[in-house]
Amino acid sequence: MGKKNKKNGKSSKGGSNNTIIIVIAALAAGLFLGSVIIPAFKDSATPQSTGGMSAGGGFEQQIADTKRMLEAQPDSATLWAKLGNIYFDTNQPEKAIEAYSNSIALSPDDPHVLTDLGVMYRRAGKPQKAVEFFDKAILASPEHETARFNKGIVLYYDLKDKAGAIQAWKGLLQMNPAAKTPNGKPIQDMINDLS
Repeated sequence: MGKKNKKNGKSSKGGSNNTIIIVIAALAAGLFLGSVIIPAFKDSATPQSTGGMSAGGGFEQQIADTKRMLEAQPDSATLWAKLGNIYFDTNQPEKAIEAYSNSIALSPDDPHVLTDLGVMYRRAGKPQKAVEFFDKAILASPEHETARFNKGIVLYYDLKDKAGAIQAWKGLLQMNPAAKTPNGKPIQDMINDLS
């Protein structure tokens, strides 16, 4: 019995070592495949810019589907906003402006659509119109932080109105003293940097 236990002990120990080696090899293979193959799939699925349209057809299909739904429901502010969002995401500001304008004609006080419309006017090179729509969003919803932040951005960077930008951001801080930029910088620090 002593021999058998000894043999089994060696066998178990050897089996454990083999199992560890197999697990390490599997992890290494998984790491290799994950770092080589997965990005290749991601890259092929990533929309490529072709005048703002997806080369893979994903956004084109979404646009076509949304337009079909709009044929059946032309008075749907939600569907017009959805179409605007797709154009927003595919960097087609003029088409987004048209879709968002149709949404606003049906539902004039939606601060999210008004803000997105302002962003699209900025991308279209019309900063004054952008500020106009940020102001409409703020009027519709005085607590709309994104509209206030974006208004300051357009005033400062596009219209070179430093005082107006600071005023817009101070209004944001009155509502939310801890407000931050999308990259995490406190708005108060931005104001301090400009003062």
